[in-house]
Amino acid sequence: MKNLLRVFGSKEVSRHANQVGRHLDELFHLTMDRTVRLAVTGLNQSGKTVFTTTLIHHLLHALEGANLPNFSVASENRLLGTRVMLQPDLDVPAFTYERYMRSLLGNKPTWPVPTDALSEIRLAIRYKPSGILSSRLTSSATLHLDIIDYPGEWLIDLPMLQLSFEAWSEQTLRHCEEEPRRSLSAQWRDHLTRLDPTAQATDETLRESARLYTDFLLACKSSKVGLSFLQPGRFTIPGDLKGAPLLTFCPLPPPGAHGVIPGSLREEMARRFESYQKLVAEGFLKRYFSRFDRQIVLLDLLGALNRGPGAFADMRAALEAILGHFRHGPSNLLNRLFNPRIDRLLFAATKADYVAADQHPNLERLLRRLVARSANDASFQGVEIQTQPLASLRCTRTVMREHQGRRLSFVQGTPRGRERETLLFPGEIPDALPEAEDWDTHRFHFMEFEPRRPPDTEGLAPPHIRLDQALEFLLGDKLR
Repeated sequence: MKNLLRVFGSKEVSRHANQVGRHLDELFHLTMDRTVRLAVTGLNQSGKTVFTTTLIHHLLHALEGANLPNFSVASENRLLGTRVMLQPDLDVPAFTYERYMRSLLGNKPTWPVPTDALSEIRLAIRYKPSGILSSRLTSSATLHLDIIDYPGEWLIDLPMLQLSFEAWSEQTLRHCEEEPRRSLSAQWRDHLTRLDPTAQATDETLRESARLYTDFLLACKSSKVGLSFLQPGRFTIPGDLKGAPLLTFCPLPPPGAHGVIPGSLREEMARRFESYQKLVAEGFLKRYFSRFDRQIVLLDLLGALNRGPGAFADMRAALEAILGHFRHGPSNLLNRLFNPRIDRLLFAATKADYVAADQHPNLERLLRRLVARSANDASFQGVEIQTQPLASLRCTRTVMREHQGRRLSFVQGTPRGRERETLLFPGEIPDALPEAEDWDTHRFHFMEFEPRRPPDTEGLAPPHIRLDQALEFLLGDKLR
Protein backbone atom coordinates (compact mmCIF):
# COMPACT_ATOMS: atom_id res chain seq x y z
CA MET A 1 0.00 0.00 0.00
CA LYS A 2 2.79 2.41 0.84
CA ASN A 3 4.42 1.70 -2.50
CA LEU A 4 1.13 2.36 -4.30
CA LEU A 5 0.72 5.65 -2.44
CA ARG A 6 4.26 6.57 -3.30
CA VAL A 7 3.74 5.88 -7.02
CA PHE A 8 0.37 7.64 -7.02
CA GLY A 9 1.87 10.59 -5.22
CA SER A 10 4.75 10.88 -7.68
CA LYS A 11 2.31 10.80 -10.61
CA GLU A 12 0.19 13.49 -8.97
CA VAL A 13 3.23 15.66 -8.32
CA SER A 14 4.32 15.23 -11.93
CA ARG A 15 0.85 16.06 -13.24
CA HIS A 16 0.58 19.20 -11.10
CA ALA A 17 4.10 20.24 -12.07
CA ASN A 18 3.16 19.94 -15.75
CA GLN A 19 0.04 22.03 -15.16
CA VAL A 20 2.06 24.69 -13.35
CA GLY A 21 4.55 24.69 -16.23
CA ARG A 22 1.79 25.21 -18.78
CA HIS A 23 0.27 28.05 -16.74
CA LEU A 24 3.67 29.74 -16.36
CA ASP A 25 4.21 29.41 -20.10
CA GLU A 26 0.83 31.02 -20.75
CA LEU A 27 1.64 33.86 -18.35
CA PHE A 28 4.97 34.42 -20.05
CA HIS A 29 3.33 34.74 -23.46
CA LEU A 30 0.76 37.16 -22.04
CA THR A 31 3.43 39.54 -20.79
CA MET A 32 5.22 40.01 -24.11
CA ASP A 33 4.51 40.03 -27.83
CA ARG A 34 5.24 36.62 -29.30
CA THR A 35 7.04 36.11 -32.59
CA VAL A 36 7.40 32.99 -34.71
CA ARG A 37 9.90 32.99 -37.57
CA LEU A 38 8.60 30.61 -40.23
CA ALA A 39 11.10 29.67 -42.93
CA VAL A 40 9.75 28.62 -46.32
CA THR A 41 12.06 26.98 -48.81
CA GLY A 42 11.87 24.44 -51.60
CA LEU A 43 14.03 22.47 -53.93
CA ASN A 44 14.01 22.98 -57.69
CA GLN A 45 10.60 24.04 -59.13
CA SER A 46 8.61 23.20 -55.99
CA GLY A 47 6.15 26.12 -56.09
CA LYS A 48 7.57 28.03 -53.13
CA THR A 49 6.36 31.47 -54.25
CA VAL A 50 2.80 30.20 -54.80
CA PHE A 51 2.77 28.52 -51.39
CA THR A 52 3.96 31.63 -49.52
CA THR A 53 1.53 33.87 -51.44
CA THR A 54 -1.56 31.74 -50.85
CA LEU A 55 -0.68 31.11 -47.19
CA ILE A 56 -0.56 34.88 -46.60
CA HIS A 57 -3.78 35.40 -48.57
CA HIS A 58 -5.74 32.84 -46.58
CA LEU A 59 -4.58 34.29 -43.27
CA LEU A 60 -5.54 37.81 -44.32
CA HIS A 61 -8.97 36.71 -45.58
CA ALA A 62 -9.77 33.97 -43.09
CA LEU A 63 -12.75 35.95 -41.74
CA GLU A 64 -14.18 36.47 -45.22
CA GLY A 65 -15.06 32.93 -46.11
CA ALA A 66 -11.68 31.23 -46.58
CA ASN A 67 -11.98 27.46 -46.40
CA LEU A 68 -9.74 26.49 -43.45
CA PRO A 69 -11.65 23.76 -41.55
CA ASN A 70 -8.49 22.16 -40.14
CA PHE A 71 -6.94 25.40 -38.89
CA SER A 72 -8.28 25.33 -35.34
CA VAL A 73 -8.06 29.04 -34.51
CA ALA A 74 -10.28 29.75 -37.56
CA SER A 75 -12.66 26.78 -37.26
CA GLU A 76 -13.23 27.52 -33.55
CA ASN A 77 -14.06 31.16 -34.36
CA ARG A 78 -11.17 32.40 -32.23
CA LEU A 79 -9.43 34.29 -35.04
CA LEU A 80 -10.03 38.04 -34.67
CA GLY A 81 -8.10 39.23 -37.71
CA THR A 82 -4.74 39.37 -39.49
CA ARG A 83 -2.89 42.31 -40.99
CA VAL A 84 0.44 43.01 -42.64
CA MET A 85 2.88 44.87 -40.38
CA LEU A 86 6.15 46.71 -40.91
CA GLN A 87 8.83 44.07 -41.29
CA PRO A 88 11.53 43.92 -38.61
CA ASP A 89 14.61 43.55 -40.85
CA LEU A 90 14.95 46.79 -42.78
CA ASP A 91 17.77 45.51 -44.99
CA VAL A 92 15.84 42.46 -46.23
CA PRO A 93 13.69 42.80 -49.38
CA ALA A 94 9.94 42.64 -48.77
CA PHE A 95 7.92 39.70 -50.05
CA THR A 96 5.61 41.39 -52.59
CA TYR A 97 2.52 39.38 -51.80
CA GLU A 98 0.07 41.68 -53.59
CA ARG A 99 1.92 41.45 -56.94
CA TYR A 100 2.03 37.66 -56.84
CA MET A 101 -1.62 37.41 -55.84
CA ARG A 102 -2.71 39.62 -58.73
CA SER A 103 -1.16 37.22 -61.22
CA LEU A 104 -2.97 34.27 -59.61
CA LEU A 105 -6.38 35.97 -59.41
CA GLY A 106 -6.42 37.96 -62.66
CA ASN A 107 -8.90 37.54 -65.48
CA LYS A 108 -6.38 35.20 -67.07
CA PRO A 109 -4.46 33.71 -64.10
CA THR A 110 -0.75 33.00 -64.54
CA TRP A 111 1.83 31.42 -62.29
CA PRO A 112 4.06 34.09 -60.68
CA VAL A 113 7.71 34.39 -61.58
CA PRO A 114 9.75 32.37 -59.04
CA THR A 115 11.66 34.35 -56.43
CA ASP A 116 15.44 34.33 -56.65
CA ALA A 117 16.41 36.00 -53.37
CA LEU A 118 15.57 36.00 -49.69
CA SER A 119 12.51 38.06 -48.76
CA GLU A 120 10.38 38.65 -45.68
CA ILE A 121 6.92 39.71 -44.57
CA ARG A 122 5.48 40.17 -41.07
CA LEU A 123 1.87 39.42 -40.17
CA ALA A 124 0.11 40.17 -36.88
CA ILE A 125 -2.47 37.50 -36.04
CA ARG A 126 -4.95 38.51 -33.34
CA TYR A 127 -6.95 35.74 -31.68
CA LYS A 128 -8.84 34.62 -28.61
CA PRO A 129 -6.70 32.37 -26.38
CA SER A 130 -8.10 28.95 -25.53
CA GLY A 131 -5.77 28.08 -22.64
CA ILE A 132 -7.31 27.50 -19.22
CA LEU A 133 -5.51 30.42 -17.61
CA SER A 134 -4.88 32.73 -20.54
CA SER A 135 -8.52 32.76 -21.66
CA ARG A 136 -9.52 34.01 -18.20
CA LEU A 137 -6.89 36.73 -17.99
CA THR A 138 -7.27 38.27 -21.43
CA SER A 139 -9.83 38.38 -24.21
CA SER A 140 -7.26 38.55 -27.01
CA ALA A 141 -3.61 37.99 -27.82
CA THR A 142 -1.35 38.69 -30.80
CA LEU A 143 1.15 36.48 -32.57
CA HIS A 144 3.64 38.13 -34.89
CA LEU A 145 4.47 35.82 -37.77
CA ASP A 146 7.65 36.55 -39.72
CA ILE A 147 7.63 34.55 -42.97
CA ILE A 148 11.09 34.25 -44.49
CA ASP A 149 11.08 33.00 -48.06
CA TYR A 150 14.49 31.88 -49.29
CA PRO A 151 15.79 29.87 -52.27
CA GLY A 152 16.44 26.21 -51.66
CA GLU A 153 19.63 26.67 -53.68
CA TRP A 154 21.09 28.61 -50.76
CA LEU A 155 20.29 25.74 -48.44
CA ILE A 156 22.33 23.42 -50.66
CA ASP A 157 25.42 25.50 -49.77
CA LEU A 158 25.40 24.50 -46.10
CA PRO A 159 27.02 21.05 -46.60
CA MET A 160 29.98 22.84 -48.22
CA LEU A 161 30.94 24.16 -44.78
CA GLN A 162 32.19 20.70 -43.80
CA LEU A 163 34.49 20.30 -46.81
CA SER A 164 37.88 21.57 -47.90
CA PHE A 165 38.32 22.81 -51.46
CA GLU A 166 40.03 19.55 -52.41
CA ALA A 167 37.32 17.39 -50.82
CA TRP A 168 34.54 19.43 -52.47
CA SER A 169 36.29 19.21 -55.84
CA GLU A 170 36.70 15.44 -55.52
CA GLN A 171 33.01 15.03 -54.58
CA THR A 172 31.78 17.17 -57.49
CA LEU A 173 33.97 15.46 -60.07
CA ARG A 174 32.87 12.06 -58.79
CA HIS A 175 29.22 13.06 -59.29
CA CYS A 176 30.12 14.04 -62.87
CA GLU A 177 31.08 10.44 -63.64
CA GLU A 178 27.38 9.51 -63.80
CA GLU A 179 24.59 10.64 -66.10
CA PRO A 180 23.10 13.12 -66.66
CA ARG A 181 25.99 15.11 -65.16
CA ARG A 182 28.54 13.30 -67.30
CA SER A 183 27.07 14.56 -70.59
CA LEU A 184 26.11 17.99 -69.29
CA SER A 185 29.57 18.68 -67.87
CA ALA A 186 31.49 17.60 -70.98
CA GLN A 187 32.47 21.11 -72.12
CA TRP A 188 33.58 22.21 -68.66
CA ARG A 189 35.54 18.99 -68.03
CA ASP A 190 37.19 19.33 -71.44
CA HIS A 191 38.25 22.82 -70.34
CA LEU A 192 39.83 21.31 -67.20
CA THR A 193 41.99 18.98 -69.29
CA ARG A 194 43.57 22.05 -70.96
CA LEU A 195 43.95 23.96 -67.70
CA ASP A 196 47.21 24.15 -65.77
CA PRO A 197 46.32 24.65 -62.07
CA THR A 198 49.99 25.31 -61.26
CA ALA A 199 50.12 28.31 -63.63
CA GLN A 200 49.80 31.88 -62.44
CA ALA A 201 46.19 32.85 -61.72
CA THR A 202 44.63 35.39 -64.06
CA ASP A 203 41.21 37.03 -64.05
CA GLU A 204 40.53 35.75 -67.57
CA THR A 205 41.18 32.11 -66.62
CA LEU A 206 39.17 32.35 -63.40
CA ARG A 207 36.19 33.93 -65.16
CA GLU A 208 36.19 31.46 -68.07
CA SER A 209 36.45 28.44 -65.75
CA ALA A 210 33.62 29.73 -63.56
CA ARG A 211 31.47 30.54 -66.61
CA LEU A 212 31.73 27.03 -68.03
CA TYR A 213 31.06 25.48 -64.63
CA THR A 214 28.04 27.76 -64.12
CA ASP A 215 26.67 26.81 -67.55
CA PHE A 216 26.93 23.17 -66.49
CA LEU A 217 25.02 23.85 -63.23
CA LEU A 218 22.29 25.77 -65.09
CA ALA A 219 21.90 22.90 -67.55
CA CYS A 220 21.48 20.52 -64.59
CA LYS A 221 18.88 22.82 -63.08
CA SER A 222 16.84 23.22 -66.29
CA SER A 223 13.23 22.10 -66.24
CA LYS A 224 14.02 19.14 -68.49
CA VAL A 225 16.74 17.74 -66.20
CA GLY A 226 15.66 19.12 -62.83
CA LEU A 227 18.61 18.19 -60.58
CA SER A 228 18.70 19.59 -57.05
CA PHE A 229 22.14 18.97 -55.54
CA LEU A 230 23.97 21.85 -57.26
CA GLN A 231 26.79 23.70 -55.52
CA PRO A 232 27.50 26.52 -55.03
CA GLY A 233 23.88 27.70 -54.96
CA ARG A 234 24.77 31.32 -55.70
CA PHE A 235 26.25 30.30 -59.05
CA THR A 236 22.71 29.63 -60.32
CA ILE A 237 21.00 32.35 -58.24
CA PRO A 238 23.70 34.99 -57.64
CA GLY A 239 21.43 37.78 -56.36
CA ASP A 240 23.51 40.76 -55.26
CA LEU A 241 26.73 38.81 -55.88
CA LYS A 242 26.32 38.79 -59.66
CA GLY A 243 29.66 39.59 -61.26
CA ALA A 244 31.56 39.40 -57.95
CA PRO A 245 35.02 37.71 -57.95
CA LEU A 246 33.65 35.58 -55.09
CA LEU A 247 31.77 33.55 -57.73
CA THR A 248 34.76 32.88 -59.97
CA PHE A 249 36.11 29.47 -59.01
CA CYS A 250 35.31 25.86 -59.84
CA PRO A 251 36.30 22.33 -58.78
CA LEU A 252 39.73 21.12 -59.87
CA PRO A 253 41.31 17.65 -60.21
CA PRO A 254 43.60 16.55 -57.34
CA PRO A 255 46.99 18.33 -57.13
CA GLY A 256 49.96 16.53 -58.57
CA ALA A 257 53.40 16.03 -57.10
CA HIS A 258 54.02 19.80 -57.07
CA GLY A 259 51.21 20.37 -54.56
CA VAL A 260 49.78 23.86 -54.22
CA ILE A 261 52.12 26.52 -55.60
CA PRO A 262 51.82 30.06 -54.16
CA GLY A 263 50.11 32.44 -56.57
CA SER A 264 48.86 29.57 -58.72
CA LEU A 265 45.38 29.11 -60.14
CA ARG A 266 44.72 26.27 -57.65
CA GLU A 267 45.69 28.42 -54.68
CA GLU A 268 43.49 31.30 -55.84
CA MET A 269 40.49 29.06 -56.50
CA ALA A 270 40.86 27.47 -53.07
CA ARG A 271 41.06 30.94 -51.51
CA ARG A 272 37.87 32.02 -53.25
CA PHE A 273 36.13 28.79 -52.25
CA GLU A 274 37.03 29.43 -48.60
CA SER A 275 35.84 33.03 -48.88
CA TYR A 276 32.54 31.77 -50.30
CA GLN A 277 32.23 29.37 -47.36
CA LYS A 278 32.78 32.12 -44.82
CA LEU A 279 30.99 35.08 -46.38
CA VAL A 280 28.07 33.37 -48.14
CA ALA A 281 27.30 29.93 -46.69
CA GLU A 282 28.32 30.63 -43.10
CA GLY A 283 26.91 34.16 -43.32
CA PHE A 284 23.49 32.77 -44.27
CA LEU A 285 23.70 30.18 -41.51
CA LYS A 286 24.52 32.70 -38.79
CA ARG A 287 22.33 35.60 -39.84
CA TYR A 288 19.16 33.81 -40.92
CA PHE A 289 19.11 30.05 -40.61
CA SER A 290 19.99 29.92 -36.92
CA ARG A 291 17.06 32.24 -36.11
CA PHE A 292 14.28 30.14 -37.67
CA ASP A 293 11.63 28.61 -35.37
CA ARG A 294 9.59 26.57 -37.83
CA GLN A 295 10.52 25.26 -41.27
CA ILE A 296 8.61 23.93 -44.28
CA VAL A 297 10.51 22.23 -47.11
CA LEU A 298 8.58 21.98 -50.38
CA LEU A 299 9.32 19.23 -52.89
CA ASP A 300 8.15 18.74 -56.47
CA LEU A 301 7.93 14.98 -56.13
CA LEU A 302 5.85 14.55 -59.28
CA GLY A 303 8.36 16.49 -61.35
CA ALA A 304 11.22 14.35 -60.01
CA LEU A 305 9.33 11.19 -60.97
CA ASN A 306 8.72 12.60 -64.45
CA ARG A 307 12.40 13.37 -64.97
CA GLY A 308 13.56 9.88 -64.12
CA PRO A 309 15.81 8.04 -61.67
CA GLY A 310 18.65 10.56 -61.88
CA ALA A 311 16.55 13.53 -60.77
CA PHE A 312 14.76 11.46 -58.14
CA ALA A 313 17.99 10.13 -56.61
CA ASP A 314 19.52 13.60 -56.74
CA MET A 315 16.58 15.06 -54.79
CA ARG A 316 17.04 12.41 -52.13
CA ALA A 317 20.79 13.07 -51.93
CA ALA A 318 20.17 16.82 -51.58
CA LEU A 319 17.73 16.28 -48.73
CA GLU A 320 20.10 13.99 -46.86
CA ALA A 321 22.98 16.44 -47.31
CA ILE A 322 21.20 19.58 -46.11
CA LEU A 323 18.99 18.33 -43.31
CA GLY A 324 21.92 17.72 -41.00
CA HIS A 325 22.28 21.50 -40.75
CA PHE A 326 18.82 22.12 -39.32
CA ARG A 327 19.04 23.16 -35.67
CA HIS A 328 16.43 20.75 -34.36
CA GLY A 329 15.15 20.33 -30.84
CA PRO A 330 12.34 21.10 -28.42
CA SER A 331 11.69 24.80 -27.95
CA ASN A 332 11.48 26.21 -24.46
CA LEU A 333 11.88 29.60 -22.79
CA LEU A 334 15.68 29.46 -22.50
CA ASN A 335 16.07 28.29 -26.09
CA ARG A 336 13.72 31.00 -27.32
CA LEU A 337 15.80 33.69 -25.60
CA PHE A 338 19.34 32.45 -26.13
CA ASN A 339 19.49 29.56 -28.58
CA PRO A 340 16.50 29.40 -30.93
CA ARG A 341 16.05 26.17 -32.83
CA ILE A 342 13.59 24.61 -35.24
CA ASP A 343 11.12 22.47 -33.32
CA ARG A 344 8.63 21.68 -36.09
CA LEU A 345 9.54 20.62 -39.60
CA LEU A 346 7.07 19.98 -42.40
CA PHE A 347 7.95 18.20 -45.64
CA ALA A 348 5.30 18.92 -48.26
CA ALA A 349 4.87 17.33 -51.68
CA THR A 350 3.43 20.17 -53.73
CA LYS A 351 1.12 20.09 -56.78
CA ALA A 352 -1.01 17.31 -55.28
CA ASP A 353 -3.89 18.49 -57.48
CA TYR A 354 -2.00 17.22 -60.55
CA VAL A 355 -3.07 13.69 -59.58
CA ALA A 356 -6.46 12.33 -58.55
CA ALA A 357 -7.51 12.53 -54.91
CA ASP A 358 -7.30 8.75 -54.44
CA GLN A 359 -3.55 8.95 -55.16
CA HIS A 360 -2.81 11.35 -52.29
CA PRO A 361 -2.25 8.59 -49.68
CA ASN A 362 0.39 7.03 -51.94
CA LEU A 363 1.98 10.44 -52.51
CA GLU A 364 2.24 10.93 -48.74
CA ARG A 365 3.70 7.45 -48.21
CA LEU A 366 6.27 7.97 -50.95
CA LEU A 367 7.27 11.32 -49.45
CA ARG A 368 7.59 9.76 -46.00
CA ARG A 369 9.89 7.05 -47.36
CA LEU A 370 11.96 9.61 -49.26
CA VAL A 371 12.80 11.61 -46.13
CA ALA A 372 12.73 8.72 -43.63
CA ARG A 373 16.47 8.66 -42.94
CA SER A 374 16.77 12.39 -42.28
CA ALA A 375 13.44 12.54 -40.47
CA ASN A 376 14.58 9.82 -38.09
CA ASP A 377 17.63 11.84 -37.03
CA ALA A 378 15.57 14.99 -36.49
CA SER A 379 12.85 13.13 -34.59
CA PHE A 380 15.47 11.58 -32.31
CA GLN A 381 16.53 15.12 -31.33
CA GLY A 382 12.98 16.03 -30.32
CA VAL A 383 11.64 17.84 -33.37
CA GLU A 384 8.06 17.22 -34.47
CA ILE A 385 7.96 16.13 -38.10
CA GLN A 386 5.10 15.78 -40.54
CA THR A 387 4.88 14.81 -44.20
CA GLN A 388 2.00 16.00 -46.31
CA PRO A 389 0.83 16.29 -49.92
CA LEU A 390 -0.72 19.68 -50.65
CA ALA A 391 -1.72 22.08 -53.39
CA SER A 392 -1.37 25.74 -52.49
CA LEU A 393 -3.78 26.66 -55.27
CA ARG A 394 -5.94 23.82 -56.57
CA CYS A 395 -6.27 24.05 -60.35
CA THR A 396 -7.94 20.70 -61.14
CA ARG A 397 -10.78 18.59 -59.83
CA THR A 398 -11.10 14.82 -59.58
CA VAL A 399 -13.72 13.21 -61.83
CA MET A 400 -14.77 9.52 -61.81
CA ARG A 401 -15.32 7.86 -65.20
CA GLU A 402 -15.82 4.36 -66.60
CA HIS A 403 -12.98 3.26 -68.87
CA GLN A 404 -12.78 -0.19 -70.47
CA GLY A 405 -14.98 -1.66 -67.79
CA ARG A 406 -13.05 -0.04 -64.91
CA ARG A 407 -14.02 2.93 -62.80
CA LEU A 408 -11.04 5.29 -62.83
CA SER A 409 -10.18 8.65 -61.31
CA PHE A 410 -9.40 11.43 -63.79
CA VAL A 411 -8.40 15.05 -63.27
CA GLN A 412 -10.01 17.93 -65.12
CA GLY A 413 -8.05 21.12 -65.70
CA THR A 414 -6.19 23.21 -68.25
CA PRO A 415 -2.82 21.63 -69.15
CA ARG A 416 0.19 23.94 -69.14
CA GLY A 417 0.38 25.96 -72.35
CA ARG A 418 -3.20 25.24 -73.41
CA GLU A 419 -6.38 27.30 -73.11
CA ARG A 420 -9.15 24.73 -72.69
CA GLU A 421 -9.89 22.31 -69.87
CA THR A 422 -9.23 18.65 -70.55
CA LEU A 423 -10.13 15.42 -68.79
CA LEU A 424 -6.97 13.38 -68.25
CA PHE A 425 -5.95 10.16 -66.55
CA PRO A 426 -2.90 11.38 -64.59
CA GLY A 427 -1.37 8.03 -63.71
CA GLU A 428 -0.66 6.40 -60.38
CA ILE A 429 1.82 7.20 -57.62
CA PRO A 430 3.93 4.35 -56.23
CA ASP A 431 3.58 3.91 -52.47
CA ALA A 432 7.25 2.94 -52.14
CA LEU A 433 10.52 4.14 -53.64
CA PRO A 434 10.48 3.23 -57.36
CA GLU A 435 12.25 0.05 -58.44
CA ALA A 436 14.31 -0.32 -61.61
CA GLU A 437 11.37 -1.77 -63.53
CA ASP A 438 9.27 1.29 -62.70
CA TRP A 439 11.77 3.51 -64.49
CA ASP A 440 12.25 1.04 -67.35
CA THR A 441 8.54 1.09 -68.24
CA HIS A 442 8.43 4.93 -68.30
CA ARG A 443 5.28 4.87 -66.19
CA PHE A 444 5.54 8.43 -64.86
CA HIS A 445 4.05 11.18 -67.04
CA PHE A 446 2.35 13.67 -64.72
CA MET A 447 0.92 16.67 -66.56
CA GLU A 448 1.29 20.23 -65.26
CA PHE A 449 -1.66 22.62 -65.25
CA GLU A 450 -2.44 26.30 -65.52
CA PRO A 451 -3.98 28.11 -62.52
CA ARG A 452 -7.77 28.40 -62.72
CA ARG A 453 -9.75 31.47 -61.74
CA PRO A 454 -11.62 30.88 -58.46
CA PRO A 455 -15.42 31.00 -58.62
CA ASP A 456 -15.36 33.95 -56.17
CA THR A 457 -14.64 36.95 -58.38
CA GLU A 458 -13.10 38.77 -55.42
CA GLY A 459 -10.68 35.88 -55.00
CA LEU A 460 -11.14 35.70 -51.23
CA ALA A 461 -11.13 31.93 -51.01
CA PRO A 462 -9.03 30.34 -53.78
CA PRO A 463 -9.30 26.54 -53.46
CA HIS A 464 -6.43 24.55 -52.00
CA ILE A 465 -5.60 21.06 -50.77
CA ARG A 466 -4.48 20.74 -47.13
CA LEU A 467 -3.09 24.25 -46.80
CA ASP A 468 -5.12 24.51 -43.60
CA GLN A 469 -3.49 21.35 -42.25
CA ALA A 470 -0.07 22.84 -42.95
CA LEU A 471 -1.08 26.02 -41.09
CA GLU A 472 -2.33 24.00 -38.13
CA PHE A 473 0.90 22.03 -37.84
CA LEU A 474 3.16 25.06 -38.24
CA LEU A 475 1.20 27.58 -36.14
CA GLY A 476 -1.71 25.89 -34.36
CA ASP A 477 0.05 25.38 -31.03
CA LYS A 478 1.12 29.05 -30.97
CA LEU A 479 -2.50 30.25 -31.35
CA ARG A 480 -4.02 28.47 -28.37
